[in-house]
Amino acid sequence: MTPAGVDVRVTREADGVIRVAAGPAGPTVARAVLDVAGAVLSWPVLGGSGPPVAEIHDPARAQQWLWALYGERVAAAVHAAAAGEPTDLPTPAEPTELAGAAARLGLGHWAARWWPASQLDGIPALEADVLGLELAALTHRCQQLFDDGDDQPDDCAAELIEEHRGAIDPLIRWWRAAAGPENQLERVLRLLADAADRTGLEGPELRRLEAALDRPEPVPQPVDVGPLFARHGDHALAAGHPGDAGGRVIARGAATNDWRRYPPGLVDAAEHAVTWTARALGARRLIEVEAVAAPTGGAFLAAEVRVDGGEAARLPLARRDDLWTGRADLDLRAAATPPRIDVDVLLPGFDPGPDASGDAEARDDRDDRHAIRALVRRRLAAAAQSPPYDAPLGPFLAEFAAATGDEDF
Repeated sequence: MTPAGVDVRVTREADGVIRVAAGPAGPTVARAVLDVAGAVLSWPVLGGSGPPVAEIHDPARAQQWLWALYGERVAAAVHAAAAGEPTDLPTPAEPTELAGAAARLGLGHWAARWWPASQLDGIPALEADVLGLELAALTHRCQQLFDDGDDQPDDCAAELIEEHRGAIDPLIRWWRAAAGPENQLERVLRLLADAADRTGLEGPELRRLEAALDRPEPVPQPVDVGPLFARHGDHALAAGHPGDAGGRVIARGAATNDWRRYPPGLVDAAEHAVTWTARALGARRLIEVEAVAAPTGGAFLAAEVRVDGGEAARLPLARRDDLWTGRADLDLRAAATPPRIDVDVLLPGFDPGPDASGDAEARDDRDDRHAIRALVRRRLAAAAQSPPYDAPLGPFLAEFAAATGDEDF
């Protein structure tokens, strides 16, 4: 729940967007974002709890949830700003149940996008189906935030249930075992059943869910949580450097691992997961790029190579076991000695570019990435202790599963 006594400012920007904010929302990689009716909400993942920043582009649509999220005084201030009245004064945001649920939903979407799964750093990946079902439950819980518009990609609980229904049976078994976050499991399962019933979803998993909730097991059935959600990797970390082209090494280094430039599940999130080597083979100059692959995912990545800050050359990367690798000729005719080589990994067509965020964040946001790794380690440590589910931003079921599952992922 939003803490009492937090003031926000309601301002109308030059483009007509009405902004509700108590402070900045943080850099892109540390910002939880939720598309809702008539607005975008965002929370700073690395900051303390508080009301979200709202950028409202349709105040009429937003009025359906403003009062329930911020309280009546903020809703009235937004209405006044939409009418052109001056409103840039501190306005208290009231604590509400919807605020806590919305913050948790936003954080869940952040985890689905930015969770820094890394074999190198020892941070386990979150089971996508388990997280997806809890997001479905939270989306159903937060339906007041959404309407019938088609501009809200975060609004459909039914689609999430369909996509991740494979985890329903394991969640039922986990709940029946009375192990771990039992109350949280029951709350999620009941929300899923209600969402499925209201949207007309059917299927054997949903029938088993309904039966389990109607007739709970009289005696808990023991179960080992780890194997329920075991991740069976298709590789282990490679030893050495396959594909060594020989020749004389001119330079080598680690590249910036910018999480913004590719979707999750493709590259290990460790800071030094991307490396490169420049070689001389007679008169030829060659660059080799290697990126440690994440435990899941698959696509066609590319590397972007700049020499001494010049124009970027792009080379495709192919996945082999635990590595993405690529090799190409390198033009060093006019380069300094030694050359300054910058390498980035990206997904063509997805890549927003290194400066696409539009805010003041530096291209090298290494400190933010370190802070995020520290945050997820704290969350996993808390999940391993199975605390009671009494905080809106407490561990997700997927975090409990990751913390208690197999360490070898």
